[in-house]
Amino acid sequence: MRKATAVITGLILLSFIVSIYFYPHVSDPMATHWNYRGEVDGYMSKFWGVFFMPLVITGLAVLFLVIPRIDPMRDNITKFRNYYDGLIIIFIFFMLTVHLQILLWNTGIQISPNEVIPIGIGLLFYYIGILMENAERNWFIGIRTPWTLSSDRVWRKTNRLGGKLFRIAGAVAMLGIFFHELAFFFILVPALFNAGFTAVYSYIEYQKELKETKSPD
Repeated sequence: MRKATAVITGLILLSFIVSIYFYPHVSDPMATHWNYRGEVDGYMSKFWGVFFMPLVITGLAVLFLVIPRIDPMRDNITKFRNYYDGLIIIFIFFMLTVHLQILLWNTGIQISPNEVIPIGIGLLFYYIGILMENAERNWFIGIRTPWTLSSDRVWRKTNRLGGKLFRIAGAVAMLGIFFHELAFFFILVPALFNAGFTAVYSYIEYQKELKETKSPD
């Protein structure tokens, strides 16, 4: 078993162990969702509130581990597989942290998600930026537009730029802890800007490439 797979398996098991430990101590029904102001606006039954997140973590982990096997450009993924495995581990750890916040809230230790999620998302964005700067062209990971998928050069330029922007977005997201009711916007706005800007950038770079390779009249 690869080292990364062992770590991922361990985190999945930990999520179930934590859930089993907290099961007798949480309220029923459980608060499981908060609005952007950090106010509870959704509940689940005790069983699903405790075990839903571990099941989601398990499903996503399996999906992430399958992707490198089914991508038509799987050989490119092997070139940055260590970064990809790191993303899986960080993402699962983030999900586990959110799960723990939910469990603690329902035992009376009410830590606001607006204090946990901005830091977690910020770190996740920052690492995604590092991953993007090292990613090679593939169908699942990185900034995938028709233009990046059509050109290694456009892929590299767009993802290198996107990586820098996502690292900045990570820092901005973490600032949300100082503005509790606006924390959601510190996450959403930079993410949407990055998505839109890099899509346009990839199109422009692809058009430049077409002009450079176009045969003279």
